[in-house]
Amino acid sequence: MAIKNRVKELRARDGLTQGELAKKIGVTRQTIVSLEKGSYTPSLLLALNIAEVFGESVEAIFTKEEEGQ
Repeated sequence: MAIKNRVKELRARDGLTQGELAKKIGVTRQTIVSLEKGSYTPSLLLALNIAEVFGESVEAIFTKEEEGQ
């Protein structure tokens, strides 16, 4: 099972750079890069912070995806 996310889409919608988003949620830009690539699964706290920045629910940003889909 993998976690799919809309971080890149929402970041672009709000006109934020990866660095700006990283600063707002207290992580490195590389963490945002990894999130957007799908190679990093965020902690619950990080997911909640991201949701707060974008004004969306965690479920609207992060979804689980069965392998092979």
